[in-house]
Amino acid sequence: MERSIRRVALAYSGGLDTSVMIPWLRETYGCEVVAVVADVGQGEDFSAVRAKALATGAVACEVLDLTDALAEECLLPALRAGAIYEGRYLLGTALARPVIARGQVEVARRTGCDALAHGCTGKGNDQVRFELVYGALAPDLAVVAPWREWSIRSREEAMAYAAARGVPVEATTAKPYSIDRNLWHCSFEGGILEDPARVPPADMYRLTRDPLEAPDAPRTVRIGFEAGFPVSLNGERLRPADLIRRLNEVAGEHGVGRVDLVENRVVGMKSRGVYETPAGTVLASALRDLEAITLDRDTAHFKERLALQYAELTYQGLWHTPLREALDAFLARSHRNVSGTVAVRLFKGSCMAVARSSATSLYRQDLATFGEDGVYDQADAAGFIRLFGLPVRVGAAARGAGRTGGAAEPMAEGPARHQATPESDPVARPVAAVP
Repeated sequence: MERSIRRVALAYSGGLDTSVMIPWLRETYGCEVVAVVADVGQGEDFSAVRAKALATGAVACEVLDLTDALAEECLLPALRAGAIYEGRYLLGTALARPVIARGQVEVARRTGCDALAHGCTGKGNDQVRFELVYGALAPDLAVVAPWREWSIRSREEAMAYAAARGVPVEATTAKPYSIDRNLWHCSFEGGILEDPARVPPADMYRLTRDPLEAPDAPRTVRIGFEAGFPVSLNGERLRPADLIRRLNEVAGEHGVGRVDLVENRVVGMKSRGVYETPAGTVLASALRDLEAITLDRDTAHFKERLALQYAELTYQGLWHTPLREALDAFLARSHRNVSGTVAVRLFKGSCMAVARSSATSLYRQDLATFGEDGVYDQADAAGFIRLFGLPVRVGAAARGAGRTGGAAEPMAEGPARHQATPESDPVARPVAAVP
């Protein structure tokens, strides 16, 4: 190896990949390994994870409690932004990476490491996310990505490597999919899930009940928001992490939050992922409903475009960037009045806002009513329509529509009007049969 590495801080989970990386790093680089475990709300036995890291060769193992940091610094800002990648993925894995990588860098500095290592594959998104944080916070430290260097090419080979060195792992050849869990979600990918036509096994899910087996009676929860952030559940004010935990339990019991999709990875390929995000699904639905009565039209429409940008930069690992900070600054201003309460009904996998109220609501019943009112003169609409439709009438005049002997261009009536002809499209011309 060209690089001389004395001590490396490894982002360690205790799963298959990072478990075999401790002996691999020691054998390959002759270095010491400091395992860095991030508690981001996955609910593991961290004393057992720490013991496993030390037993497999780490000189030290630090467990960092990052759950509150994840909730307050990443989850809530992304929720306020409406960040949902490709319209379906609530970014549970992507949002945790900036917090985990930052904690890893801090441990590396404190323990005198000269390198950082992660367990991400060379085909995945997480290698990009981790290394962009490294680049932003510790560009002077070397980066080791074993999956891009070693000869192991599959999870089966990794399991064999672990067995040869006495490293216990949870994954088996009968259940080889990868699991990532944190406060926000639980995700599954790889292995048997790589076939998009295959239905996920029923016993795979961790956070949600099968909607078909969910309670037969719906349940309504009330979410309180202040400045675009959730602050209470059913009238009880809670810290962000506690609110998410409790709502995960309630919504998960009703089968809310399952998503099975094929997404476009940062590195260019498509991949199939299955996600459970019960609390996030409810909160996103509730916030959209509250925005409907508290944001003016132009701000609401602009925020829809911003949400797409925010989701993409988060997914791509561009968290520590001026653009993300600028978007958050805009959202802090735009959502100053997005406060109120939304009632959401949960029932067999669905969540639907059924009532909403806000002291800063822009909705006025006296303006919107179809009944008699004394604040809106309907005759004013005629002038508005003439001005609003002026470009339409000018365009019609330019085409000669309405003139004697003139006619407007006919409207398309279906695919037949757009079919190519041999005369208009050389691709549509018949090709001579090949003898």
